[in-house]
Amino acid sequence: MSQLFDVSAERLGDGIGVVHVRGEVDMYTAPQLKQSMLTLIDEGASRVVIDLSAVTFIDSTALGVLIGGVRRLHSGGGAMALVVTGRPVLRVLSITGLDRVFTIHATLDEAVAALA
Repeated sequence: MSQLFDVSAERLGDGIGVVHVRGEVDMYTAPQLKQSMLTLIDEGASRVVIDLSAVTFIDSTALGVLIGGVRRLHSGGGAMALVVTGRPVLRVLSITGLDRVFTIHATLDEAVAALA
């Protein structure tokens, strides 16, 4: 398990929630990301920002968690935005074509404003 991983969630009000993720998101840490995201959604957040700006690595398990989250939100009329600044994460999203599935922003403020 990655020692660098950390995840936290916050509600901003008006149905917007943010999940802050740091470190490596892989098959060992992705369940924690999923739990934080689902807790926000279950507590009423219909628009969720996943802040991946401090993520250094992301694997297919983590991508599956993000896809599951965006599907759940879309099915309820909600939306998801990602904050991505690191080349490794941007590259994975590009290679997999997920850069066309997710709305990607360079800053947290931009992502929150886009969902407001």
